[in-house]
Amino acid sequence: MRAARAQAHSLRFELEGGGLALLEPSHDVPLVSLVVALRTGSASDPEDKSGLARIATRMLRRGCEGLVAEQIDFRIDVLGAEMAVETSPSTVAIHAQVIARNLDALVELLARMLSTPTFPEDELGRLKRETVSEIVEARDSDRVIAQKAMQRTLFAGHPYGRNAGGTTGSVPRVDRSDVVAFFKRHVVRGNIVVALAGDVTADRVPALAARLLAGVPHGSVGIDEVLEPTMPSGRRLVLVDKPERTQTQILLGTLGTSPHDEDHVPLLVANAIFGGTFTSRLMKEIRSKRGWSYGASARASIDRRRQAWILWTFPAAQDVGPCLKLSIELLEQWVAGGVTAREVSFIQRYLARSHAFDVDTATKRLHQTLDVDLLGLPPDYFNGWVAHVRAVTAETASAAVKKRIDAERLLAVVVGTAAEVLEPLRSAVPSLSEVVVVPFDAE
Repeated sequence: MRAARAQAHSLRFELEGGGLALLEPSHDVPLVSLVVALRTGSASDPEDKSGLARIATRMLRRGCEGLVAEQIDFRIDVLGAEMAVETSPSTVAIHAQVIARNLDALVELLARMLSTPTFPEDELGRLKRETVSEIVEARDSDRVIAQKAMQRTLFAGHPYGRNAGGTTGSVPRVDRSDVVAFFKRHVVRGNIVVALAGDVTADRVPALAARLLAGVPHGSVGIDEVLEPTMPSGRRLVLVDKPERTQTQILLGTLGTSPHDEDHVPLLVANAIFGGTFTSRLMKEIRSKRGWSYGASARASIDRRRQAWILWTFPAAQDVGPCLKLSIELLEQWVAGGVTAREVSFIQRYLARSHAFDVDTATKRLHQTLDVDLLGLPPDYFNGWVAHVRAVTAETASAAVKKRIDAERLLAVVVGTAAEVLEPLRSAVPSLSEVVVVPFDAE
């Protein structure tokens, strides 16, 4: 195995079979964070079985050779550990944290779970019922409803449009053979990244990683066949009808940026000016001047492929039309007029200073290193962030907005009571090409 420096502090270890181990050491407190990540996520789920990657990985805690679910949970508790699964379009990962003196025991338990999963039918049935209940319960959150509607509509027909947690229709379709097939295809050494942060030394990592993957079969990284998403022209409105809403949720979205765009950082700088801080243009106009929404923000997400740019507000039902109308006007002004040198200078200082909060713990630094590998980001995406930000000018930031944000290709998703807000919303969007009303439990 060979170790080499990656980010400012992280170490990389090439493992037998093509795997990778990462270490971000810190001995401030006797805790260790451990991540076992796959270079595979919900984008690999079959179209009619969304949620498979998450369910399959969660099944690890439901039984392995010699241990049933209750015994696995008991051992995790006895070790003073925590364990959870996180899924995104491009990766699914087991996240664990344990006191340092119990790291070896946690690695032994995880190794057993990875190498000898039993996937009991009764536990799979129970997990699917729990998952469906979680999906139904999430409908209580209007923001979650809006986010799901935006995702499936903006990326309709694309793997990014699938919900990582599945739907009430797709989850019951997942059977044991699907889970077994997922493991055979994706849980192989070349597709795994093991990452540790905290109170562990570099000399221990190769042995820990080897023990963790000892029973995992050899195999290489699968081919990423996900294409770049596209978006139809025109301005569309999706109204998610939910009864008795006095407050609404508005998401205004379009395609955003790729980490490999030459103007990626200039766009993020411009976006921070527009909707990324408490003093942004959106906050000043929508919250401070008019009091329509307590918060107003804009965010550009990143992944292996181009992701969404989304503007978010949550006004009272009586203000939903004017708030959406103003949001679009502010967006159009931003695209047409760009940003000023004074705005860029202010946001550069803010972003450079606040960057300290992104790297102030070993776990945060580890996750940055993980993202670079798992999402295929430029090697200096994070450790060169401040320098890249300082290199942005008003001209490059303005040009990036004009090139990447298409004000004529917009999707507005609103959660509200249709009988009260539909007509104000129709008149709020100039050149509206399509209006769709769907129930709040639509999937």
